[in-house]
Amino acid sequence: MTNPHDIVIKPLVTEQSMADIADKKYAFVVAKRANKTEVRKAIEKIFGVKVEKVNTLNMRGKVKRMGKNVGKRADWKKAIVTLTEDSKTIELFEGM
Repeated sequence: MTNPHDIVIKPLVTEQSMADIADKKYAFVVAKRANKTEVRKAIEKIFGVKVEKVNTLNMRGKVKRMGKNVGKRADWKKAIVTLTEDSKTIELFEGM
């Protein structure tokens, strides 16, 4: 079994993700190859919460320029995790 910290890379802190916390939805950057089941198990193991559902999105990296040089940011995967009603909250996001 893989380490759950290899699947969940970091929390995603944006205005939208902070607004969704009221609905018990949390956003994370996850490994590109991770599927919904692996993300669910990793979140439950790391934070000790009950996950109701997981939505995943493949985010395409933006093309960036610096003068005539053109580069591209890396592609990444975002997971939006919805917790069950009776589950506790994730303290990592409190007080932001």
